[in-house]
Amino acid sequence: MNSPSLSKLPILLKPFLLSLFLSICFLVFLATQSPLLRLKTAIQTTANPPSNGGAGLSIRRGYTSYNAYIERQLNKTLNPKLRKIWTTRDWERKIKVFARVFQSLKQRNLIFNESKALSIGARVGQEVAAMKVVGVSDAIGIDLVPYPPLVMKGDFHAQPFQNQTFDFEFSNVFDHALYPWKFVGEIERTLKPGGVCVLHVAVTRQTDKFSANDLFSVQPLLGLFKESKLLEVRKVDAFGLDTEVVFRKKKIKDY
Repeated sequence: MNSPSLSKLPILLKPFLLSLFLSICFLVFLATQSPLLRLKTAIQTTANPPSNGGAGLSIRRGYTSYNAYIERQLNKTLNPKLRKIWTTRDWERKIKVFARVFQSLKQRNLIFNESKALSIGARVGQEVAAMKVVGVSDAIGIDLVPYPPLVMKGDFHAQPFQNQTFDFEFSNVFDHALYPWKFVGEIERTLKPGGVCVLHVAVTRQTDKFSANDLFSVQPLLGLFKESKLLEVRKVDAFGLDTEVVFRKKKIKDY
């Protein structure tokens, strides 16, 4: 069989080059879906936060970089004295309190035994353990420092999950978000349509020295949750936090 002439080589190469080009485009697309790139993008695009946050939300100054913020948060999370307290003296007490919280949410049809649930900023996982106690077995937490098997490593500014993963998300660390709009954006990204988010926040008192923002009313949350509707606002007494806010992500027909 005669080999192709040199004049025909460009024609023969066209399908190969097209296939190579499409493969490279696909790999670039996959790379853009990674949590690390989402985090880098979040950092690059947070200089100009959304204007609808309102006057009721203030970002604390003093962080020279995102790395400085992370280091500050790790100073608390990795504190050996605190971690010992969280895993010994506080363990059962917090599980009992959180179990009552989640049992109440179950009674209000906001979380179910079959729900796929996430606790954001879970530290050593008392909230996750409490969900399992009340029957929500498919529950996991994320934190900067993992605590297997209850808590995996993850930054709440760029959750390490695919879109529309969870039926229910809970957090009591909204005040630790340096970029609250990214914190909320990641919740709405990873919630399924119709999924529920419950936040415990402080609006009548200042939170601790490791907080990155101060919330003075519920109103800014209404602007941040762009794809969700407010269901409930209730007073609670939960480890220094005084307000429970419940959102449900809209379904397509709700828009």
